[in-house]
Amino acid sequence: MTDTSLRPYAPRCDHRTTPLGIDESTPLLSWRLAGSGAPVAYRVEVVAGAWPLWDTGRVEDPAAVGVVYAGPAMRSQTRHHWRVTVWAQDGTESGTQSWFETGLPAADWQASWITHDQAAIDVVDAPEEGERALDAHGLLPCPRLRRVFAAPAAPVQARLYVSARGLYELRINGEKVGDAELAPGWTDYRHRVQYQTYDVTELVHAGGNVVAATLADGWWSGFVGFDPRRAGAHYGDAPQLIAQLHLDYADGTREVIGTDGTWRTARGPIRYADLLQGECHDLRQETPGWDRAGFDDGGWLAARVADTGHALLSASADEPVRVCGELAAKAITRTGPATHIVDFGQNFAGRVRLTARELIPGQRITVRHAETLDSEGGLYTANLRTAAATDVLLAGTGEEEVFEPRFTYHGFRYAEVTGLDGLETADITGVVLHSDTPWTGEFACSNPDVERLHHNITWGQRSNFVSVPTDCPQRDERLGWLADAQVFLPTACLNADVAAFFEKWLRDVRDAQGEDGGFSNVAPRLAGVADEGAPGWGDAGVLVPWHLYRVYGDERILARNLDAMCAWADFVQRNNPDLVWRHRVGPHFADWLAPEPTPREVVATAYFARSVELTARAARVLRHEAADRYESLARHIRKTFTERFADTDGRIEGHTQTGYLLAIAFELLPAELVPRAVEHLVALVEAAGPGVTTGFLGVGLIAPVLDEHGYADLAHALLRNTEPPSWLFPLRHGATTIWERWDGYTNESGFQAPAMNSFNHYALGSVGEWLYRGVAGIDQAPDSVGYRDLVIRPRLGDLSWARASYESVRGTVAVRWERDGGELRLDVTVPPGATATVHVPAADIDGVWESGRPVEQAAEVEIVGQEPGTFLCRVGSGEYRFTAESAWAGAS
Repeated sequence: MTDTSLRPYAPRCDHRTTPLGIDESTPLLSWRLAGSGAPVAYRVEVVAGAWPLWDTGRVEDPAAVGVVYAGPAMRSQTRHHWRVTVWAQDGTESGTQSWFETGLPAADWQASWITHDQAAIDVVDAPEEGERALDAHGLLPCPRLRRVFAAPAAPVQARLYVSARGLYELRINGEKVGDAELAPGWTDYRHRVQYQTYDVTELVHAGGNVVAATLADGWWSGFVGFDPRRAGAHYGDAPQLIAQLHLDYADGTREVIGTDGTWRTARGPIRYADLLQGECHDLRQETPGWDRAGFDDGGWLAARVADTGHALLSASADEPVRVCGELAAKAITRTGPATHIVDFGQNFAGRVRLTARELIPGQRITVRHAETLDSEGGLYTANLRTAAATDVLLAGTGEEEVFEPRFTYHGFRYAEVTGLDGLETADITGVVLHSDTPWTGEFACSNPDVERLHHNITWGQRSNFVSVPTDCPQRDERLGWLADAQVFLPTACLNADVAAFFEKWLRDVRDAQGEDGGFSNVAPRLAGVADEGAPGWGDAGVLVPWHLYRVYGDERILARNLDAMCAWADFVQRNNPDLVWRHRVGPHFADWLAPEPTPREVVATAYFARSVELTARAARVLRHEAADRYESLARHIRKTFTERFADTDGRIEGHTQTGYLLAIAFELLPAELVPRAVEHLVALVEAAGPGVTTGFLGVGLIAPVLDEHGYADLAHALLRNTEPPSWLFPLRHGATTIWERWDGYTNESGFQAPAMNSFNHYALGSVGEWLYRGVAGIDQAPDSVGYRDLVIRPRLGDLSWARASYESVRGTVAVRWERDGGELRLDVTVPPGATATVHVPAADIDGVWESGRPVEQAAEVEIVGQEPGTFLCRVGSGEYRFTAESAWAGAS
């Protein structure tokens, strides 16, 4: 029999499962709830080793799904076990437990930053065809470093703390350490460098041991963004390593081995590795056993100590980039004597793993990458701009070689393999890389095109969440553009648990903020770039923290960002004292890539008002004295917006979809003008086909705004549209991700200008939020936080069924609805501790039933209101099945 009693599950520490090495002194310990029954109280206990450290005692709080640690200061480098017990209303109790481990504070670091002596390493000489362009930019071979040490006994515990300026791969006694890829991730190294902690107890043994590393340029000294690799355009000149190995023995002693001048270093077989340009392995230069004891490193050089500072080191705040899937080759086409094009059937971010046999030493195999094919059936690479996206293998002496790059990634669906006479599907695999954000959302419906749209949205998210939320994974850009992130965030939060991912990125955003309060356009900020954030871009420093708070209920997100939010609001006001945002320090992108441009001052002032309003709300939540001031300022900006940009008929200057969407969604207009503004918006949408003519800033608002104001049927019509601009048009051309442009390719014009034509760009996929909130009906009330007060309001449109589920911070929220003849079935799951207002489409209350009984007789259901064609039913946690006759009468 299934246990349906109330129980906590999925314990988290700072939104992560069992994080190893944290430096947060007051972490959030949270849990989700499942089963039946209402929670009434909880208790959290934390122990360090065998010693009780903190005990909340029984806390009466039926809404609690987490508590911030408030016990004594925790010791560093210590495993802390914790347990949560939850009591149900019927007196039963249940618990779950987990652990986290504290990291290595700056004061405990002893190691030095070390590097290879670049004067002793030659730039790749006599490059072969295809490598000359790369070498001309000064790419250097990846250095290897090693340190031999003798352990008197096998340790009872071993921890390795490691970071790099650049990228690293660590090995102990021939085994790779951990599963992180592209570590330590991207930050602005001038402000902060993340380190990772690894449990390497099983890798160290008594006797001779070796800890070894390979370094690559990565974001530190490689090609980054669209600037050429030049002096001053990057954070550093060559990669550096810092590592500290702690060995604890049974007798109570500890040995610490850190990077210093005693390490040995040499050039490795990776001739170059770059995130944009690619990676070259020359296996003729491989030295087997280099990462094991017994290897003769007499010809190696002493490592050079580059720095001894530790102040900028901080523990990783999120999960790393990992291998998160593999894709089999769908088709292989031979296009030349030794050339094959491989189709993986999916545009994604990652690399290939290639197995080659019967090679001769020095035989060259080249793998080029592209998102799509040209009219001749070859790779289309013009839109990559200066990114070569080319990996090279120079064969060694082995009969079989497995080639898989380690310090690069590409955005691609197709790979061209040159240099092999034959290639089978079993010989090549697509390796999917992205930040390991646990998936939380599922969506499906009766329209295969809309399902495919959702599929494309999710793959766009996977492809672009690579250490930071990038705009695209393929060309010479891949930057953390703030506007892209803020418009897509509501969709991203429903697809996956991105709390830790965006918490880390918000540190990057704050690091990039200028002393004058101006946020940047990208974060991390590039070296040598000092532009201030454009309207809608810089505002992400306000919008992102607020939305994360609403989704995850963690007030610390607001507390950490409030000063920066206030500084941004003050920065804009200071430069625009008349409250019309027309003066700026940096660029202005308006409603980027919109077919119908909106006046810049309309966009800017709308975002000014929104940022100030949300800053005021954040201050109010935190009971901060600034709330009154920003609430007053927001009122004045709204008044100014109406006076300057709206006429008495509700017409917004420019008369564009985005202009109306911003004014309505951000509540900038007086109530009497809203209906007319909505009518103007609807007329524009209908006149376009119906169609969408927004760019990045308006696209996520159009379906929710239409829905909220009674035009859900029109929002559904936009979903069904297949002519550009529309979400389904790219599907007609084989898209497997969201395009940057509505018309990235058309039969009439071919490819858009390659300077700005990514085929994997998630911003226009911001409609994904409405698939969950509108089509399926999973939402929360405007004043709800952490999905405590749910609103279940499905918008049926012309669909016959839809379903969605979402792992909220409280537990699983699920909705499934289906029309069968003259009846609607609506299944709803509400997690413990939450309530829901369920909108049941029905013409008559007598036709509404719940779990086989008239809804008016269901004790668990309270009828709390009625709208045209809909009854509002209030329910607590549990599972419900509503049925209604002639349900679509009056529903859309």
